[in-house]
Amino acid sequence: MAPASHAPTNEVPESDPRPVDLTVLLPAFDEEEAILPVIEEVRAALARWQGTFEILVVDDKSRDRTAERAVSSGVRVVRRPLNGGSGASRKTGTRAARGPWIAMLDADGSYTAADLLPMLAHFPEFDQVNGARTSEEGTMKALRVPAKWMIRKLACYLTRTDIPDLNTGLKLYKRDLMLRYLWVIPDGFSCVTSMTLAFLANGHAVKYVPTVYKKRIGKSKFHPIKDTRRYLATVVRMVMYFKPLRVFGPLALLILLLAVGKTVTDIAWQGGGIQESTIIMYMTGILVGMVGMLADLIVAQKSLS
Repeated sequence: MAPASHAPTNEVPESDPRPVDLTVLLPAFDEEEAILPVIEEVRAALARWQGTFEILVVDDKSRDRTAERAVSSGVRVVRRPLNGGSGASRKTGTRAARGPWIAMLDADGSYTAADLLPMLAHFPEFDQVNGARTSEEGTMKALRVPAKWMIRKLACYLTRTDIPDLNTGLKLYKRDLMLRYLWVIPDGFSCVTSMTLAFLANGHAVKYVPTVYKKRIGKSKFHPIKDTRRYLATVVRMVMYFKPLRVFGPLALLILLLAVGKTVTDIAWQGGGIQESTIIMYMTGILVGMVGMLADLIVAQKSLS
């Protein structure tokens, strides 16, 4: 059932006891230059939406005046006592949100808030709607683009889903569903990837809408080596949490195929005898497959409980 209609630009302040249909979550760390323009852009974007909304800024222990400027704009601000990372802020905001639907975008001005309206048009038919960026405007593009492409292709293979943008920070999702998966969301930059994969791996309907990505306001906090490593580990870990056979199955098959190839080599070159190392490869492949099936049974049992 869609939210009830209200007057346009119906932003509900924190002091107003009325329920809201949508929480717009802005996780922020040292974004004093961008926070006010982003808040105003969100307000302008939702002026034509027929629902009530709140804007929630989660300040991740900023070292500048991000929180003070957000407070001055009249939005609700949650201040984290310790800096925990982008994912920590998103988890805090998801728990603190008043609305059953949550729209999330970065507070650095890189995403186009006007794209929230076409995204909202797909609710509640879909459980999560993501803004698929049409260009890469971040720093260190020579490192970002190939790394993201490779990891995205791996995620597509493991989830058996076409994913046009795996780590977009422009998201719209149902709060009750996301609360189920906060336990797997890391505190760092790979959190948005985990949010996408958690829904895909558990069969929730996910939609992508093209969005214009802009150059961010202020300095980027992206660390190319550390964050790319975490990004890759997140993809594999998330799929193993929910679809372990898609990791263990191909790995077991690969080992067994190598064992078969080595068997042929042993017979052709060693005069008919199979070496002990070949037998170990067979046993390893079988054990990896068994571990995958056991893990898959455990996941299936948990999903039923």
